[in-house]
This record gives sequence, structure tokens and C-alpha cells, in this order.
Amino acid sequence: MNQVKSHNFRGIVFAFALALVIAGSAFAGDPASPESNNNPDSVVELKLFPSAINLGNQIDSQSVVVQAVLANGLSRDVTNDVQWTIEAEGIVKRDGALLAPVADGQTTLQVSYEGLSASAPVVVSGAATVPPVSFKLDVMPIFMKSGCNSGSCHGAARGKDGFRLSLFGFDPDGDWYRLTHEFAGRRVDLSLPESCLMINKTTGKVSHTGGKLMEPGDPAYETVLKWLRSGASNDAGEVATVEKLEVFPDSAVLDGTDATQQLTVRATYSDGSDRDVTRLAYFLSSNDNSVKIDQNGLMKAASRGEAFVMARYSTHTVGIPVITLPRGLEFQWQEVAENNYIDTHIHNKLKKLRIQPSGLCDDREFIRRASLDICGALPTIEETEAFVADAAADKRERLVDALLERDEFVEMWVMKWAELLQVRSSQTVSYKATLLYYDWLEKQISANVPIDEMIVSLLSSTGGTFTSPATNYYENERDLLKVTENVAQVFLGMRLQCAQCHNHPFDRWTMNDYYGFAAFFSQIGRKASGDDPREQVVFNSGGGEVAHPVTGQNMVPKFPGGARPDTAGKDRRRVVAEWITSPENPYFSRNLANIVWAHFTGRGIVHEVDDVRVSNPPANQELLDALGEKFAEYGYDFKRLVRDICTSRAYQLGTTPNETNESDESNFARGSLRRIRAEVLLDVISQVTETRNKFVGLPLGARAVEIADGNTSTYFLTTFGRASRQTVCSCEVKMDPNLSQALHLINGETVQNKIAEGAVIQRLMDAGKTDAEIITDLYLRCLSRPPSDDELKELLVFVAESPDKAVALQDVFWALLNSQEFVFNH
Repeated sequence: MNQVKSHNFRGIVFAFALALVIAGSAFAGDPASPESNNNPDSVVELKLFPSAINLGNQIDSQSVVVQAVLANGLSRDVTNDVQWTIEAEGIVKRDGALLAPVADGQTTLQVSYEGLSASAPVVVSGAATVPPVSFKLDVMPIFMKSGCNSGSCHGAARGKDGFRLSLFGFDPDGDWYRLTHEFAGRRVDLSLPESCLMINKTTGKVSHTGGKLMEPGDPAYETVLKWLRSGASNDAGEVATVEKLEVFPDSAVLDGTDATQQLTVRATYSDGSDRDVTRLAYFLSSNDNSVKIDQNGLMKAASRGEAFVMARYSTHTVGIPVITLPRGLEFQWQEVAENNYIDTHIHNKLKKLRIQPSGLCDDREFIRRASLDICGALPTIEETEAFVADAAADKRERLVDALLERDEFVEMWVMKWAELLQVRSSQTVSYKATLLYYDWLEKQISANVPIDEMIVSLLSSTGGTFTSPATNYYENERDLLKVTENVAQVFLGMRLQCAQCHNHPFDRWTMNDYYGFAAFFSQIGRKASGDDPREQVVFNSGGGEVAHPVTGQNMVPKFPGGARPDTAGKDRRRVVAEWITSPENPYFSRNLANIVWAHFTGRGIVHEVDDVRVSNPPANQELLDALGEKFAEYGYDFKRLVRDICTSRAYQLGTTPNETNESDESNFARGSLRRIRAEVLLDVISQVTETRNKFVGLPLGARAVEIADGNTSTYFLTTFGRASRQTVCSCEVKMDPNLSQALHLINGETVQNKIAEGAVIQRLMDAGKTDAEIITDLYLRCLSRPPSDDELKELLVFVAESPDKAVALQDVFWALLNSQEFVFNH
């Protein structure tokens, strides 16, 4: 190798390595174009939102939205085009799409359009009642809508311009005090409410950093002024809280740029009442490039794509999926086979998006892909050729079954769980404890212990860190709040960190939720073992509480979004562990299914996998629900879920795009190109070069995926993004390629030394193999395919013209190991 390191020659070889990317069947091909024709444009369904209308006092009102669904799947806002009928007059009055009460009673609202109709019952009660203005229910939402209590304004930690509000309104009583009693008479003047600083600032009469927020006569202005005139009092006693927030319509498929759809938002309160809060909700879109929305709730289509359009009100954020398609897009779905429920849900979504999935990968691509994903190893030449020659229709299913029974499958998933559970030595966890922790995890996975049972054992573990290794989970992280956040992130997919200091701005979680969940872990006891100074004992202390930082009150243990269980005399950790894995918890099975899905496709249905929140919705909710339901139905049998995924047609799609899916990255319409993760890449380089590695604590020849300690690494593994397991974040595993990785493969010691050490070329030459046979062998062992005729022809010329045949063949080997087709799974 050292004889042929000239810049010129190495450049030629590297150019050839890159050319493999173009030549490889997984990376080339002309995009397919599906047949197209026009879809019918007739209206097949008329929807009226909300489906029931309740008006509870004289100033109550409800805006309605009417949506037409077309035969081609598009939707259209026809609110201004329908015919309106109110069955009983004198109960309500209508002003455009807004209904207001007239007298107590019941009636029916009916709308009709193009021969279709829809109706909603209307109930009016308390039509003569005028409720007082509530600071918490009426004034605080105005602060939220206007952005007054956001982090960039008065919600900042130190406030702004001398005035501070709680961030996103987590402390309304404190806000009321600071507004009315701090610098008494300055911000609120009850003798001249129209001229007080609060009014003058928001209307722009006095210089205001936040600009003009209201105009006299606006509903918000009139609400604030009415509150001031009534004495600017705080609410007395218990105040109803928002229990549910709904956005209507529940979805939309917009036809072309500038198509619009009005939203209406309704809040339901703990006292059973509901209220139209459209003008008080704050609207945002996850993708302004596809769907824009103004603060009146009017959506407007932009470029082709998807968006999740959200409304935030009180502590709730909810949203709806919206698709924008080019106007008049011609598309005809070409029927394709469905292997299981996964394909059904993916195809249903693709039909809405007017996307046709790519064709299937070939047998060579499939055996390489499945072997890398399931076992972290390349198929041998013999395995590949036998699989390709097999004519049985079910050979892919049988291959998956065989791979699932191999020890390498266990090793792969022990590594994945070791990352989630932070298996690493530290100042608090000795190396011995780390190995015992890893061994415990390996025994669980190898015995195919149901995942729910494993998690209950882990979270409720007690005893010594040597004698009961699962207790090391509570030694790796001793901080109570970090333990809380880690449990939520790993097992529920939630990043609760935001709710530690304030209500979550883009999800439903409040500080009460955060500290109520933390209370489950407040009674973890730790003490030294009398047998070994390196061993610690974890136990249930039976005492210890978590205080709310605002109220100072001790928090009662409460499941996120759920009930307050009876924990008296019980280990709170076991109580929460059993809830986490129970059918009552909607997050656990879906979260774990999403993690598994991301491993095999390169992207989570919720992406990132540990960032589940309303404002980061799943790409395919129905698919995620189905995977979670199947996982639970299987009794959390991990292998059965993996089998479902790997035998689906979606997993077997080729990576070559067609005209409809070439820009799609999130709907699984084609196979993904995924750089092989660090440990597996080192292992497969060793595999094809027939060399062995030596890692600390492991015998010679052990695989990198078997490394127990997150602190054990090599330059190669660090460069290619091996997780150090210092946090539970999925971002610790770096999968994106970078220049350092390319330079290490080209010029680093790993590839060149292993080619020399393994002496594969010399053994093949000694066996009497021809140049063509050796080149074919290298292709098959690295890429699971033979070289194309053109590749073989060029390489034979290259070898023949080289002064040293062995060195030339080694450089062919080097080029293959540096090619994208080798480094990526496809």
C-alpha cells in the first residue's frame, strides 16, 4: 500500500470509489412516472363544525365552519357558500358564521351545499345572564394571545422594561399582584381606567416596546377595560380550568396556492361548560412553507407539503394535519401489494399526499439491508448467493426469522438499550457494577423477556448494585429531577425539561405535571454496602417529598395527564412503573414502537424519537397507533414487532425515487440511505477484512457492539459518533456523515491497517484465483453484489497496468471500503 500513495494515483482510486455510488444499483436509476388522470371533483361529504353548539350566557357565541370533502380527497371551506337554516326562530341569531344566544331553548342549525346537508343541535341556557369578567379566564388569555408573557417580553426571567409576568402564565396570582399592587396606582388606575398605563401602553398612546396590541373597540380592549372598571379584582375561590381544547375542522387537504380554510377553536372546562376561544387562541404552523396561518385562525396554502397547524390556549396546545397540493394535480394511484397492516396505513397516507411508493429493492439489497439492521453484520458470500438462488416466494420472511434467532440480534439490541439506560462507569458507578448492569440487560434481551416486565423490574429495583444490577439505573443519575426527566424521555418519549420552570409553551405539560411526576422518585434511598466499598444499596426510604417551587406545597404523586394514585405504604417507583407499562398509559407502547421503527427506517414516525409533543406530531398517527397496539397485543414481545416491520413492503422498498416521492423525506415512500452507525461500521470493516479487534474488558475478536461501558471507545468509534451515554438523548448517536469521517477512512489507519493485517488479497491469490474472481469476491463481501460488466472491465485494465498486482488489488479493496455504497445501508 505504501508504494502507491501518490496524490495522483490515490485521487484516481478515490474517484473510482465515488463512481461506485453512481454505478451501484441502490443509488441509480431513472425515476418512474406513474400514470395520471383527472380525479372527480364532486362533493361527497359536508361537515359542520362543531357538531354540537352550547351557548351558556348572554355574551357567549360560537363560530362555525363548514367543510366540503371532494371525491378526490381534497377539502374546501364552503362556510360562506352554504344555505343556512335555523329550525326554531328566536333561540339564536346568526351573523355570518357566528351564532349568539337570544333566549333559552333548543334548536337545530342546518347547512346545505350542492345537494348535501349537515346539522348540529344548538342549546341555549342562561341567555339573560351576564357573567363578570374573570382575570384568569378572560384577561390572562389576552396576555398569552398578545405575547405579553412570552420569553421575549414580560415573561422573561427578569421581565422587561421594569415589569414581569410569569412565563406563559404559570403563576396567574403572582401576575395579578404584580399588575395591581406592585407600584400601586402606576399600571392600573381604577379612578381613570381608560387612561391607566396598562391601557395606554397596549393601545400605543404611550411608548411601548411591544408596540400597539389593541385598538379601542376590539373585543380584547373591551374585556380589559370592563375588568378595570369592575375593580380589577382577582378571581375568588376555585376557577374552572380548561380540560380539553378542540380545533375544527379536524384536517384539511388544500387545493393549490392561496386556498384557505378558517379554523374555530373550542375549550371545554372542568365545570362542564365550553367556550369559543378562537379569538383568544394563539395560532402557529409547523411548516410555513406549506401552510401559513394568521392570528384570526385563517389558514392559507403555500407550497406543496404538509404542516401541523396548532392553536395554543391556556395550558393546552392542539393541532390538525394539513396537506397542500398543487392546484389541479393529476394523479392516479397504482395499486401495490400490502404485506401487513404497516403497508395499509402507509399507503392510506401516501394516497392523500398523491405519492406513489417506489418499487421493491432486489434480493441482494434486501439481504444486505436486513442483515445490517437486524444483526449489525454483512451477509457472507455464501449466504447471499444461496438467498438469491432461492426461488421460494416466502424467502424474505424466512430470512428475517433466521436473523432474529442469531446471537448478533441480541447484541445489537443490548447495545441500543445500554444507550437508553446509560450503561457506563462513572464516579458513582464502578467498572464492576457497569459490567454487571450490562450482563443483566443482556440476559433480559437474550431471554426475550417482555419489555414491560423488564422496565417494571428496572424502575422498581432495590438492593445492592452488585447483587441487584438493575439498581445501577439510579446510581448513574442521582439528581431527583434528572431521574424524572430521564424516565419521561426514555419510556414516554417526552422532554419534560421545559415544565420544570414554567408551563410548557408547546405541549400540555404544566409545572404541576412535572413536579407531580417527580414525586414518584422522591423516596429513593441510597447507602453504602457493608460487603464492598464499591457497592451501593438502593432502597425505598418511605419518606421524602417534592415541593412546588412557586407555591411551596408538597406535590402529590400524579401520572402525567392521568390520575393521582394511592401510594400510601407503597414503593412509589413500582406504582409509576406499573402505570407506565399499563394499557392506561397511551405513550409507552407507541414510544417504544417508534424507537424500533426509527432503527429500521432511519427516521421515527415521531422525529426525533424522544421528542413526543403536540407541536411535533407523528408523520402517520394511524401507523404509530397500530404499531403501539400490536406491540401491546403481542405482550411486548420485541421480536414479533421487529418481524412485522422487516416483512412489511414498506421496509423492502428500493431507494430509487420516482417523480412523486423524490422530495418526500418523512412518509416512508421509498427506502432511505443510512450511514452505518459507528460500532457496526467498525465491525463490518473487520468482518470483510477478516481481522479481529481488542477492546477493554472483552476477548480478542469481540464485536464493537458488545462494548459494555459507554466510556470505552476508540478514535474510530468517537469519530463516527458512538454514544458516550452521558445523557439519554437520542442525539448522542451521531449518524450524519462528516469530513472527519471521510478523511479517516481515506487516510486513517483503520482501513489500511486492516487490509494489510487481514491479508485477504494474498490468500485469494495463493488460492489461484484470477483477477476477475478476486475482484468479484471483494464486491460480494463488501457490497453483496458482483461488479457490473463495466466496473469489472475497468478494474481488470487497472490491475493489469499496475506494476504490482497485489498492491493494485489492495487498492481496489480500499476503494470499495471507502465507497458510499459500503458505508451506507440502502
